[in-house]
Amino acid sequence: MRWNQLIGGGFLNHKQLYQQKLQTSLEIAQHFQSGWICASDNALAAPPGIYKAIGDRVRAGEIEGLKVHGFLDLFKLPGYDETLKGKITGVSWFSGSNGRKAVANGMADIMPIHYRDGPRVIEKFIEFDAFSTRVSPMDKHGYFSSGCSASLTPAMLSKAKRVFLEVNEHMPRALSGPTIHISQVNALCENHEPLLTFPEVKADDISIAIGKIIAAEIADGSTLQFGIGAIPDEVAKALKDKKNLGIHTEMLTDGMVELIECGAVNNSLKPIHQGKTVATFALGSKRIYDYVDDNPAVLMLPADYTNDPAVIAKHPNFVSVNAAVEVDFYGQVSAESVGTRHISGSGGQADFVRGAIQSPGGKSFIAFPSTTKGGTVSRISPVLKPGSIVTTFKNEVDFIVTEYGIAQMRGCTLGERAKQLIAIAHPKFREELTLAAREQNVMID
Repeated sequence: MRWNQLIGGGFLNHKQLYQQKLQTSLEIAQHFQSGWICASDNALAAPPGIYKAIGDRVRAGEIEGLKVHGFLDLFKLPGYDETLKGKITGVSWFSGSNGRKAVANGMADIMPIHYRDGPRVIEKFIEFDAFSTRVSPMDKHGYFSSGCSASLTPAMLSKAKRVFLEVNEHMPRALSGPTIHISQVNALCENHEPLLTFPEVKADDISIAIGKIIAAEIADGSTLQFGIGAIPDEVAKALKDKKNLGIHTEMLTDGMVELIECGAVNNSLKPIHQGKTVATFALGSKRIYDYVDDNPAVLMLPADYTNDPAVIAKHPNFVSVNAAVEVDFYGQVSAESVGTRHISGSGGQADFVRGAIQSPGGKSFIAFPSTTKGGTVSRISPVLKPGSIVTTFKNEVDFIVTEYGIAQMRGCTLGERAKQLIAIAHPKFREELTLAAREQNVMID
């Protein structure tokens, strides 16, 4: 690490370096050249000012052939902008709504990957011409915090030929997250627009029912991971009377912060990082961002650590809660496509399922409403739709949950699994599911 930089025969301190490297987003976009491979980390890390300026250059015909890697898009990244089709390509590591549309429209490619493997894949196989990221303001020592996104940042930084920062005063300073020193930066700009927030998902009767079912299975002292959405939110609400819970998760959510603030989570029984909440990124309301800021009790760590099943399994009574699009009689979980239609990436579901089932007393729940499309389609099927991607394998799936109850998969035969799954399917589909199970010789008694 260079603590200062030699310029014109003399050394500049970090404040001078900051001013020397400060540009507008339009000036930063001028650095980018045709054919570059570019990247940013997930969610709040993507720099909107820099990406808009790059998109404008592509639109003006000044550059083309860029490839932009993104993870959980919150806005329309250049590689997902339909007005730039044919001139720029997106690469989705985990799709939000814009990434999903871009893949469907033939604008974006997909990176098949477990979240935990992201840093290793980058370090072994990918070199970026430019790494662009949004950061908190520089501290007195010349460091910028990556704030709410730690997951792939160290790996991307290490494999980037150039580093461009977008400084935002609203980005929290994560005391234990990745940092970037001013001496590592090629250029930076300032853009202090408010951080995007993830809208609260409105609760419904089904989500509330599923949340209560799962919460009843969680013992005091458990360590938790769950994602975003109505069901995880309702699980959190139903856990407020629990004691000594811990958090080791990939995404820090509003529901988790509520559990911390009400005292249900204190991380006191965690065997590692005792007293600390561990996550690889944070996303939700301003309440979360304020909680992360300058908080020594929050550790924002890279995904190859947070999502490592061996690390997860060190926590006794670990509980993982994730979602699915469809589940078949074998217990195969599809969470990223409907047939061949892309929904999103694997994310960390398989990471936490594997870690939870290896944890002493651990449990993994795959939870979803029993039907979709207005109740006309059962999410529990004899077989997955042709072309569906299996996110969690039949040998690792633990518990499946709908509003009608829990089906245990581990330790159960195929026939036993089918019976339990049919029992938690919507009642109007149970007869046809039973008939299909018998016709396929899945249920033989």
